[in-house]
Amino acid sequence: MRTFAVLAALQLGWGALAVVGQRLSLAATGAVISGAAVVGWAMAKTSGISFIGGLEQAEAFGWADTAAAVLAMVTFLVVVRQMLAGVDAPVPSAFAHHSVAAVIVVMTLLAMMQAGTHSHDSGASGHDHEAAGPVGAGHDHGSPVPPIAYDPAAAGTTVAVEGTEAAQVKRVDLSGVPGVTAEEQARAEALVVDTLDKLPQFADQDHAKSLGFFSIGDSFTGHEHLINWDYIDDDHVLDPDYPESLVYETLPDGGRKLVSAMFMLPTGTRLDDVPNLGGPLTQWHIHDDLCFSDDPVSPHVAGTTNVGGECPPPTTKLEPVPMIHVWIVGHPCGPFAALEGTGAGQIAPGEERLCDHAHGA
Repeated sequence: MRTFAVLAALQLGWGALAVVGQRLSLAATGAVISGAAVVGWAMAKTSGISFIGGLEQAEAFGWADTAAAVLAMVTFLVVVRQMLAGVDAPVPSAFAHHSVAAVIVVMTLLAMMQAGTHSHDSGASGHDHEAAGPVGAGHDHGSPVPPIAYDPAAAGTTVAVEGTEAAQVKRVDLSGVPGVTAEEQARAEALVVDTLDKLPQFADQDHAKSLGFFSIGDSFTGHEHLINWDYIDDDHVLDPDYPESLVYETLPDGGRKLVSAMFMLPTGTRLDDVPNLGGPLTQWHIHDDLCFSDDPVSPHVAGTTNVGGECPPPTTKLEPVPMIHVWIVGHPCGPFAALEGTGAGQIAPGEERLCDHAHGA
């Protein structure tokens, strides 16, 4: 987020100076800043930016960032045109200025609405969220994380998938990763098999909402998370019948496609307390930089923390808990990959971001 803050400060500062000055060097500076913003945006969307934390992998296109990139491109083109014509060239008419300003205002308002203002269905869950509530609200955190309840011998490593004529059996094989023991591989494979088998029961988002899942309002990122706040501190850990969070891909027609479970550990658990699931095959992460609305029933993402790690009132930062994805669709970084960009969260100090190319799709 520091990168975006610095870039925004540079753009605002240059804009203020451009209002009162007409020097060629000032125009060149604006062209460089705007051009760099556009190039950085294009890299973030296509290949990722390896030297900026959180942007190492390509991100999905969003309305807010695309609108910002378009405005930066317009600024770049206008500045370059004025440089070629000379600083003393005739400027556009007042009508042209007003028209451009109106378009910019409309684009900015739409981007702000998409990025920070979302309405969410409360569903017909029938749960008492005053008693359970969001993460960190009134739970007893004294109990340790329950052990992983997977029996690889019972779960097996195969899963039935739909075929053209009859059900086929597809093997889940996560072998070939250095440092992974046979037991760790079996546990990881069993969880993938179990999730592939059971998670599709939540494919209908309306059905999931009726069971007590609430959107956190992040569909503008390309993926929408629904969380069942009651499940976070229940007795089920890594259980696809009781997933703490469901991840849906947002489709161009406005629909939603279930693509992943995001299993979350009980409140009070830290990254150094996570159970060993699959050794180097699996990597837990937290989200320590998200600000949520002050809603006791259905909090939604309202922004990110400032440079001091704090959320501006009335937003609040919920207590982070370790979590891990299990994908039921192909992912380039394997079945346990985190999302890209801000959605990737934070991993344990000293670890490298997991990308399992050997099992990616």
